[in-house]
Amino acid sequence: MRVMFVDDKKKDLDELLEVSEDLFSGAEVVSFDDPLNALAMARTSEIDIAIIDTDMCDLSGIELGGYLKELNPFINIIFTSNTTNYGFEAMQLHASGYMLKPVTKDKVRDELAQLRYAEKYNDHKRVFAQTFGNFELFVDGKPVEFKYSRTKEIVAILINNRGAQTTNGEIIASLWEDDGDPAKKQSYLSNLRQDLQNTFTKLKLEGIILKQRGSMAIAKERIECDLFDWLEKKNASKYKYLGDYMNQYSWCEFFHAELDEISYDLEE
Repeated sequence: MRVMFVDDKKKDLDELLEVSEDLFSGAEVVSFDDPLNALAMARTSEIDIAIIDTDMCDLSGIELGGYLKELNPFINIIFTSNTTNYGFEAMQLHASGYMLKPVTKDKVRDELAQLRYAEKYNDHKRVFAQTFGNFELFVDGKPVEFKYSRTKEIVAILINNRGAQTTNGEIIASLWEDDGDPAKKQSYLSNLRQDLQNTFTKLKLEGIILKQRGSMAIAKERIECDLFDWLEKKNASKYKYLGDYMNQYSWCEFFHAELDEISYDLEE
């Protein structure tokens, strides 16, 4: 679970951190006195609970809350304020709570007991990547439909590389295996990348793909994936590797062999 505190008044932010210190044991807690920096982080790391001041410069708490909801519809947002004036806006955002300052431990505890997404905030991920068997990508339980079939294959390549930045050249080599005109491949890849961006923007999944100049990576912590869970937890994972891995793609055969070796070791 990841918890975010945002208040551009450092004194209030420090007080919030102090009264909440033992209420989020085991959680990753991040704090910001700049709402723009908070939003930047939320684009790359999924936030489960956000406690936000309503009155801030550059970006109001209500505006920030709206952006956070776009990034993660299941986020629990609790507003803090010196006034009740923003109560209607908070209700429009379906916020989990609204606390008048000064914030106390009892107030925070009471709000946590009434979270809107209490059953989901701890481990819910909107995106699920299935790699055992045929590869499939699901968002909110439904398969994602891309304009081009190779766009889905790019996502599979990024999943297979487990969060590592993957260059355009590496993607091209996997997709086409040195077949055809290199210039045309680069042009086609640009179309595929645009399809990927358009599809994920439409699904409000900004931050799932981490881009650098000439390369891309999957944001591992923002998705649930049978492969990632099994590699981390081995026999304790709820997913089981049974010898089938991204069956529709030939480029993953080397890693497929590595998975077989890991599986054999676990059985010994």
